[in-house]
Order: sequence, then C-alpha cells, then structure tokens
Amino acid sequence: MKDQETVAQFIQLRAQGLSYDKISAQLKVSKPTLIDWSRKHQFDIQNLRAIETEALAEKCFASRQARWEQISRDLHRVEAELLKRDLADVPTGQLLTQAARLRAEVSREAGDVRFSTAARHIPSAEYFDEVLDWQT
Repeated sequence: MKDQETVAQFIQLRAQGLSYDKISAQLKVSKPTLIDWSRKHQFDIQNLRAIETEALAEKCFASRQARWEQISRDLHRVEAELLKRDLADVPTGQLLTQAARLRAEVSREAGDVRFSTAARHIPSAEYFDEVLDWQT
C-alpha cells in the first residue's frame, strides 16, 4: 500500500478534477487502486472540491455583502426613476397585477405577522367566530 502522502496527493489532484489516467501517470499508481481510494475518500474529495470551488467563486465574484449592496443601489435607482413616471399610461390589468405583487411583497416583508390572545380574553360572542375563522 502507498504511503499517506501519496493518498493525500491523490485526494488533492482528484478534487482539482484530474482524471484517473493523469493521476495514475503522475503518482505512478494503478488506476484500479485510484478508484478504490476514490471510494474510500469520496467525502474528503467532495469537501476539498467544495472548498476549492468556493475559493474560485470568491475570486470571480464580489462578496455576498458587496453583491447585496450593489443590488440595493440598483433598486434605489430604479425606484427613483419610477417615482418620476406617470402610471396613467399603464394598462389596468398591469396595474392590478402590480398591486397584487406589492401586496404579496408587503406580506412577505411583514412575515405574515399575526397577533393572538388567550381564549379567556375573547368575548364569548366573538370566540365562536374566531374558532370558525381558524378552520378556514
């Protein structure tokens, strides 16, 4: 059996996406042995691959914070432009659709806040109605 350093090199190379043929030639280990190592160390390979992918993504893309800040700036610019616009030319159907979307957004932002009270504080005449409302 090969030493742990060779196995570690295999894990590193496999995580980088090298083929078994290339790794076999580089480490001078048979392909069946590499396949066996791959099975034994699949989670290590996957984790290292994820770490390397994340590192590459950080180089290519701005940080999450920077992306949120950019989206926020763009949204503010769009909203400022919308404030200058007259909605008189927008068809009724589109206005109704937009109103529904805005209501849904408000509901999401509010987190569907619901207030409750103990049943003993609900007047008996209203308690029956409240129970019926809960079932709908």
